[in-house]
Amino acid sequence: MKRILILGSSGSGKSKFSRKLGALLNIEIIHLDSYFWKPNWEMLSKEEWNSILEKLLKKNNWIMDGNYLRTLDLRLQYADTAIFLDFNRYFCMIRCISRFFKHSGKNRPDMCVGCNEKFDWEFARWIWNYPRDIKPRVFDLLNKYSDKVDIQILRSKKQIDRFLNDIKK
Repeated sequence: MKRILILGSSGSGKSKFSRKLGALLNIEIIHLDSYFWKPNWEMLSKEEWNSILEKLLKKNNWIMDGNYLRTLDLRLQYADTAIFLDFNRYFCMIRCISRFFKHSGKNRPDMCVGCNEKFDWEFARWIWNYPRDIKPRVFDLLNKYSDKVDIQILRSKKQIDRFLNDIKK
């Protein structure tokens, strides 16, 4: 495992899992949110984003966490492993609300400076609709690359712990 994608809904634990995996493998963690957003939640232009992403993808090894469906096909072309954290919408919603209260008015370490933690109806709808709107498209792309990329789908804390413990051995 040298180029690892961590995928899943907001609140599924991608960043936390990435940090744990990165510590075990001693691989750089790339939180895509910290590159995609400018201060005050301003998005990069498509051209800026594509340029940054292509540079990141060319690194020798990385753990890259984030959604960004538009670029998932490209990221899968560079990855050797994709790990999908498949948790239900209730779990993800509760985690995002908890995260909001924990980091309210502050930056999380995996975000761009100037993007203070927020939680609004648009974000809540995105999380709620992820299983219907995004997950099937992610799975379609994972299936497309399943002969080239090792796909791992983790659906519980127990599976995550087992996966990480297997790496420790």
